[in-house]
Amino acid sequence: MSIQQGELNFFASDVAAGKGYVVGVDEVGRGPLVGDVVAAAVILPENCALPLKDSKALSDTKRNRLTKQIKAEALDFCIARATPQEIDELNILHATMLAMQRAVDGLKLPIEKVLVDGNRCPDIPHPCEAIVKGDGKVAEISAASILAKVHRDEQMLALHERYPQYGFDSHKGYPTKLHLEKLAEHGLIPGYRHSFKPVRNFIVHLPK
Repeated sequence: MSIQQGELNFFASDVAAGKGYVVGVDEVGRGPLVGDVVAAAVILPENCALPLKDSKALSDTKRNRLTKQIKAEALDFCIARATPQEIDELNILHATMLAMQRAVDGLKLPIEKVLVDGNRCPDIPHPCEAIVKGDGKVAEISAASILAKVHRDEQMLALHERYPQYGFDSHKGYPTKLHLEKLAEHGLIPGYRHSFKPVRNFIVHLPK
């Protein structure tokens, strides 16, 4: 099945009858200094007509609307995470793979193949293919990217309600100039990833 520019490829119809479904997997949150890394796994129905795109190409309003539609129309989905403590213990790459593994493991339907955004597959007991920029090429991966993005943004908004002085509603935990200034002004709160360089540097310069 060829992929035309501006269109997404749907793999659900390519599954051999009776064997299982194709799963799309993506993650969000590798770059922030605080919070979980979140992964989602999605199985879409054949001929799904949702206007899916890479989550980064969508506005907050469109992502939120599509999240509700994906959850309503998906045959199965699971959102999973790896915690800041796991990120510090394992490193961000392995924690990301763990979150993806948990998302796939959380699905209830039988799986034929897993398609993952990026260049590396998690350790899962299913055939798996990594697709670079897959969130803009494969509908199932695009749906996963949207679910993961909205879920993590909601976590950051909840953190903002508890600690409004950090501006989590705007930078979503990424190391922007504003975030680093607020970190230097107010110090660490629970949820920061101590293994990340800006946070390590901040800890080193804390008065003893």
